Amino acid sequence: MLLIGNGRLVTRDKESTFFDNGCVAMDGQRIKAVGATTDLRKDFPNAEFIDAKGGVIMPGFINMHNHIYSTFARGLSINGYHPKNFMDILEGQWWRIDRTLNLQDSYHSAKIAYLDSIKNGVTTVFDHHASYGAIEGSLTQLSDAADELGVRTCLCYEVSDRDGEEKMKAAVKENAAFIKASAARTDDMQKAMMGIHAAFTMSDKSLEHCAAFTPEGVGYHIHIAEDIADVYDSLAKYGKPIVNRLYDLGILGKQTMAGHCIHINPHEMVLLRDTNTMVVTNPESNMGNAVGCPPAMRMLNEYGILMGLGTDGYTNDVTESYKVGNIIHKHHLVDPNAAWTEIPQMLFENNPQMANRYFKKKLGVLEPDAAADVIVLDYKGPTPMTKDNVNAHILFGMNGGAVTDTIINGEIRMRNREIQGVDEEKIWHDAQSQAQSLWTRINS
Repeated sequence: MLLIGNGRLVTRDKESTFFDNGCVAMDGQRIKAVGATTDLRKDFPNAEFIDAKGGVIMPGFINMHNHIYSTFARGLSINGYHPKNFMDILEGQWWRIDRTLNLQDSYHSAKIAYLDSIKNGVTTVFDHHASYGAIEGSLTQLSDAADELGVRTCLCYEVSDRDGEEKMKAAVKENAAFIKASAARTDDMQKAMMGIHAAFTMSDKSLEHCAAFTPEGVGYHIHIAEDIADVYDSLAKYGKPIVNRLYDLGILGKQTMAGHCIHINPHEMVLLRDTNTMVVTNPESNMGNAVGCPPAMRMLNEYGILMGLGTDGYTNDVTESYKVGNIIHKHHLVDPNAAWTEIPQMLFENNPQMANRYFKKKLGVLEPDAAADVIVLDYKGPTPMTKDNVNAHILFGMNGGAVTDTIINGEIRMRNREIQGVDEEKIWHDAQSQAQSLWTRINS
């Protein structure tokens, strides 16, 4: 039995229950009880106790869209790379990187991404992988890294026609193999989707090939209309908008997640809503790539689409996406009221709903029988904290660096900012060595 108490406890349950001096009790992989610290310490006198020291206790964060393979891009300078638009960014940087990645690159970049997630209080990661330099076995590398660090994760491989039919089919095969492997697990720690890059790099024939290897109950993780070039491609080649094309091919649905959806029209929003397709927005990445601001407020409020929040590989700290998401929509809509409630709804309510379309244990909430995914943040605050203003305290006063303790599936993964169970220094050392090797290969 493990208790975390003596902190302001944010449960995120339906009643937004909040304790000034709260405690959460974990029995194995699930939460046993929540309540006042004095009460739970009395109920479980022999339990191990973690003292939050007046900080904030809350459910672990969920990142609904990440790109682990981008980890070694930090600080990378590519010879001759001077992008003028998003297509230049894809071709000159990301596709060049993924065509060079080998299995060791994928493994060590994953260890860093999961390590960094733990440090930032992210306990569940949905990833979208690409490594066309080494396809077969690449998802196993990410899976092994996730197991070693103890992070809950859902993986897929980015299928694309950009490197030819043979590699497209190899990518589908890699997805199919991991879908089968994850389905055989009983620990509820790893799940799988069929990954697709974007409609503009996939023919109808290739999308049908993906569908042929996607079992019932498994959906697609795909980028939609991240750039206007994707829209033009679909109209020119197929005479229809992207979402219509994917609908006609049976790609949409409850288990499918669409990244970005920046340049879509109202009819496409209706199709996403009516098929119950999930959408994940990535504000920091969108600004960084200069691709535009998605109609996220409209999709969420007017059309009722289930929208979540991700980082798109830009960072492993989802509070950054919260902060930038709060600003980008205010700026874009010239409306100071925009995104105040919508972005935290995406992060704290919708991300758990989306994740639970794959994972069985209830995520994103501290209540009996939910997953024992709990974090502690070192935050005091200059003003009173209540259940009604918690989100404002997070927005303006906290970030991933404030996380001191991370518990995932009942296991302590970080204690007093010290990573548990692995040699952190070795992970950093091995990663830097591997990154240097990758950089040399990219520029050779």
